[in-house]
Amino acid sequence: MTASTILQVHALVRRFEKKTAVAGVDFVIREGEFVGLLGPNGAGKTTTIRMLTGLLRPTEGEIYYYGKVFSRHAREAKGFIGVVHQYSNLDRDLTAYENLYLHCILHGIPKTERNRRIEDALEFAGLADHRYRQVKTFSGGMKRRLVIVRALLHEPRILFLDEPTVGLDPQIRRNLWDLIVKINQMKKMAILLTTHYIEEAERLCDRVMIINEGLIITEGTPEALKRDLGRYVLEIFHEDGIEEQLFQSKEDALEALRACSATCKIREVTLEDVFLNLTGRRINV
Repeated sequence: MTASTILQVHALVRRFEKKTAVAGVDFVIREGEFVGLLGPNGAGKTTTIRMLTGLLRPTEGEIYYYGKVFSRHAREAKGFIGVVHQYSNLDRDLTAYENLYLHCILHGIPKTERNRRIEDALEFAGLADHRYRQVKTFSGGMKRRLVIVRALLHEPRILFLDEPTVGLDPQIRRNLWDLIVKINQMKKMAILLTTHYIEEAERLCDRVMIINEGLIITEGTPEALKRDLGRYVLEIFHEDGIEEQLFQSKEDALEALRACSATCKIREVTLEDVFLNLTGRRINV
């Protein structure tokens, strides 16, 4: 355990009656890291987040924050944690300012600090001009930005983002990416992001853990994971499906393309190819 380690997870398991949602995961997150937990729906991502944030008790295993057992030091540890769940739980009838003020009260932030933190959060999210608007008048992207900066008010050291862009259109999703990267880089805050969007993990994360059926099956930087598999894919279109061949160099892929009599195309390897190679199925299922 190093001084910069915020979170350490050891042999974490969660069972629901006969179903095992998380089957024994181990990982470490250090200060300032941006880590992605990538996997299909039902892989165990949200269950893991719920255990890490104290919403669900592990069946087995242990969670440590700064070397202390979470279950024994939950109150202290929760001061380090910021959480953004999949769906908005804002009060629609309150204004943006009022939603943030209520969060300050719930976290015991001193009265003398509340206004400054709220104004800083609204400015950071680009919502300062909308502070007195009711949340029910906000667009989906504005609501998500407000939910994200609300989780920063008590100045956590690690932020858990559980599929924060699910259901949003591509343009809003990209705007949120900018905000999330800004949080990581400007506030030097560690982030654990769960997602099943391949592009999101590749674009945002320094390190990716791929989870399938409750187990982390591989981890590494996006580039390293792809490089280990190959750099280019030749897709060959047959009547009964698509055949994929992997190559380390574009020249080798082009040579195979020229020798191919069927309809073909070359593309770069993605994290989905890594997942498919390991599990035999695609991630967006």
